[in-house]
Amino acid sequence: MQAPSIGGVMLPRGNGQTVRLSRGASLTDFAEKINANPASLVQVMFNLGEMVTATQSVSDETLQLLADEMNYVVEIVSPEEEDRELLESFDIEFGEDEGGEEMLVARPPVVTVMGHVDHGKTRLLDAIRKTNVVAGEAGGITQHIGAYQVSTEVNGEERKITFIDTPGHEAFTAMRARGAKSTDIAILVVAANDGVMPQTIEALNHAKAADVPIVVAVNKIDVEGADPTKVRGQLTEYGLVAEEYGGDTMFVDISARHGQNIDELLEAVILTADASLDLRANAEQDAQGIAIEAHLDRGRGAVATVLVQRGTLRVGETMVVGDAYGRVRAMLDDNGNQLEEAGPSTPVLVLGLTNVPGAGDNFLVVDEDRTARQIAEKRAARERNAAFAKRTRRVSLEDLDKVLKAGQVQQLNLIIKGDASGSVEALESSLLQLDVGEEVDLRVLHRGVGAVTETDIDLATGSDAIVIGFNVRADGRATQMAEREGVDVRYYSVIYQVIEEIEAALKGMLKPEYEEVELGTAEIREIFRSSKLGNIAGVLIRSGEVRRNTKARLIRDGKVVAENLTIEGLRRFKDDVTEIREGFEGGINLGSYNDIKVDDVIATYEMREKPRG
Repeated sequence: MQAPSIGGVMLPRGNGQTVRLSRGASLTDFAEKINANPASLVQVMFNLGEMVTATQSVSDETLQLLADEMNYVVEIVSPEEEDRELLESFDIEFGEDEGGEEMLVARPPVVTVMGHVDHGKTRLLDAIRKTNVVAGEAGGITQHIGAYQVSTEVNGEERKITFIDTPGHEAFTAMRARGAKSTDIAILVVAANDGVMPQTIEALNHAKAADVPIVVAVNKIDVEGADPTKVRGQLTEYGLVAEEYGGDTMFVDISARHGQNIDELLEAVILTADASLDLRANAEQDAQGIAIEAHLDRGRGAVATVLVQRGTLRVGETMVVGDAYGRVRAMLDDNGNQLEEAGPSTPVLVLGLTNVPGAGDNFLVVDEDRTARQIAEKRAARERNAAFAKRTRRVSLEDLDKVLKAGQVQQLNLIIKGDASGSVEALESSLLQLDVGEEVDLRVLHRGVGAVTETDIDLATGSDAIVIGFNVRADGRATQMAEREGVDVRYYSVIYQVIEEIEAALKGMLKPEYEEVELGTAEIREIFRSSKLGNIAGVLIRSGEVRRNTKARLIRDGKVVAENLTIEGLRRFKDDVTEIREGFEGGINLGSYNDIKVDDVIATYEMREKPRG
């Protein structure tokens, strides 16, 4: 039934019908579902005070607003559900073993090590690997791929265990949040001298939420003040009761430093798996599983470590991993050996993908390259639309004055992270004492010690806060997340500078900031030793120009290995010069810094004042 809507636009009325749309859908997508003209929906949005084009990805709230106006109910499809529907359209079932019971074979348990910082997680993983490193390994080199398999003997039978080396419970939960069940058992590492700490409880709660059995490794039993009994008592309060106390959780006292009781820990993992879990999978079907980590390798392109969960992955097969796809060119195990196939619970490094997938992305093998490309492209388009819909303009210090004048914000929300609790408290009290009149209120939503994390960015996203890092930086993927979400993160090392800038922002008098401008890059072709000056780099200027006394950084294999260097000497043949332009050769001396190698790149830059818009 057609009925006049806002501004006289003729539109179908919904009568409470449900419309299913994916995150980041456009008005055109909505129009197709209700059989309307997209232009008329643009007109309705305009009448509602929103300027939106027909093909633009819009937020869930905008879709909701439009649906309410037209008497429809919008149901936003979750990414996991959408992915399932996408795979169903290609007749692919993900996450289930094909065939009956008779097709299932036993597979090794997959284990994640979790616990408080400094309680010995990494040292334990190293100890497990040293215990199991093959004696004849070529050159003693062990290739780290983020996951590996070890063997242990239990009741006279050799059993395998797969370890996933995640950087803690955050990555573990990030994978879970994406619908990936990657872990069968969690090893909770607790230091016998420290006992249960805040992150221990966090890790424990993450493991419980994932509903995985826990084996407790009580580490550092060789350290003075170690009290394994105290650890057992503390964990009883959190529902982990040791077997010797009548519970069902296995506790093993270990020393990762001295490799003590490592075999007993591995045995406890196997026994817990046998008692609590039915670990079987079909090894005959097309392989499916999860990407544990991925990166861009200089010589090999996009490489991903994948964990095969069911089926068998073979070289030459076509696979889709998240929004990446490709034919498996080669597979390597954690010792760098080439493999032809990998069965259930086997972690392998895969070469041959088109781009770098994300950690936690699922992978599956398909029959044709064309199918793989179509699935990957649809996934990429969905991610892109969702990202566009989420990208909203957040408050930053630069536009704070305009926003205040427009009456859009009555308070400035801050998140403060610092290197020490004393400096964070001092900074907070100084900021709260700022006198900026009645119009604006200053609120510190969260303060803490340590790097700016993804959790901080999440909080800033939800509350339009500005993040202040005092003598700390953003860790891991928090920087990318801040850029993606449009969160303003500020770094300072002087307390007065923070106070001045916040005060100036609140009073609308922010001074120009400085931006880094690249001047030129030079590739090191040769190195000359000088007893007086140290190492001198014989270079070819690849781009721009290199000037004496400018700042520089040293880049090796695409990674910055030294910051804040100065071009102290610059020569062309035997003459001292002030600059060398692109295409010319010369000699560069970086002062007292001598750790340079052939093929390194020296990138020079200067800080220029950037006028405010």
